[in-house]
Amino acid sequence: MEHTIRERTLALAGIFQAVALVKQIARAERRDQSAIEASINSILKIDAPSVDDIYGGVSGLELGLGILKKQLGTKANSRDLEITQYAVTILHLERKLDKRPALMATVREGILHAQSQVEYFSAIHDTVIASLADTYLNTVSTLTPRVIVKGDPSTLTDKANTELIRALLLAAIRSCVLWRQCGGNRFNLLLNRGAMVAICEDLLSATGNP
Repeated sequence: MEHTIRERTLALAGIFQAVALVKQIARAERRDQSAIEASINSILKIDAPSVDDIYGGVSGLELGLGILKKQLGTKANSRDLEITQYAVTILHLERKLDKRPALMATVREGILHAQSQVEYFSAIHDTVIASLADTYLNTVSTLTPRVIVKGDPSTLTDKANTELIRALLLAAIRSCVLWRQCGGNRFNLLLNRGAMVAICEDLLSATGNP
């Protein structure tokens, strides 16, 4: 099946949204709760019929699309190097994870377990977040390089914050898998950079937030 630049743009926005949320939490910034819900829910939608569906529609990626637009844009001073570093590391880790079938199977088992918990709790309930965090800790976190999250020490030592950060890093990995499944790679990112910025602008305009 041939995938479109639009689908790759959404998947890439999913990566940047998840890592941007990690930064928000780690630095005790104002949290975008709707974006957190969309990113966490994306992990649980293993067999969604479309890319849009994975994120609950384009509106679920509003934060990510805005960040991606800035990251790929021509204004260097609008780019966030910390977010870029997180995204690059996550993309690298996903490629390593893909070469470890046993770890990938463990990730899938962890996600299926979290899916079963959602029958009793919401996707962002502490129990589900803790389960997804454990999945990340026991799989992706065993690979190198590890994601080194920077932020406020008191925030990062809080268990609830740590678990949410790990769950969001798993969401970023999920979007990396999707990006690759949609044909995403470094070459077509460089080749279609301008087109992706235009797609971000069009999608944001449709949500009423250009």
